[in-house]
Amino acid sequence: MELKEIQNLIKFVAKSGASEVKLEMDDIKITIKTTSDEKETTFVQQIPMGGMQGQMQAPQQQMQQAAPVQEAPAATQDAPAAADDSKYITVKSPIIGTFYRKPSPDKPVFAEVGDTIKEGDVVCIIEAMKLFNEIESEVSGKIVKVLVDEASPVEFDQPLFLVDPS
Repeated sequence: MELKEIQNLIKFVAKSGASEVKLEMDDIKITIKTTSDEKETTFVQQIPMGGMQGQMQAPQQQMQQAAPVQEAPAATQDAPAAADDSKYITVKSPIIGTFYRKPSPDKPVFAEVGDTIKEGDVVCIIEAMKLFNEIESEVSGKIVKVLVDEASPVEFDQPLFLVDPS
């Protein structure tokens, strides 16, 4: 697929109003995501690395072996907390990136445990591809718990905060 074809595909997806399109071919995988709020188009292009595959499997196997050891203690600790957390609303990450509670290192945090927030208040920043995205609360209430450490990587839909809506 040539660059011109990719550009035309991006323009077509942006005009169509689709929020996400995935295209997979033999040697290429393209995901195009659009956000209607900001009129911004983001695309990711991944090409399989062929020769690197064997080298990548060894670290993945090591991580898989180490993961059960780390998960076992966490599961027992989270079971009682999950029952208590059911009355709270979870603010989740809308994107993949690095989580920051402050606008800059010398500024105060956006939202602290015990703070009352309104819908639309900025609660954190997530850096993705050198862009700092302000994350706004979709609920009003009191912050009960911050679930992510400063400067930690976060995944899409990962819980960031617990909010008591009452």
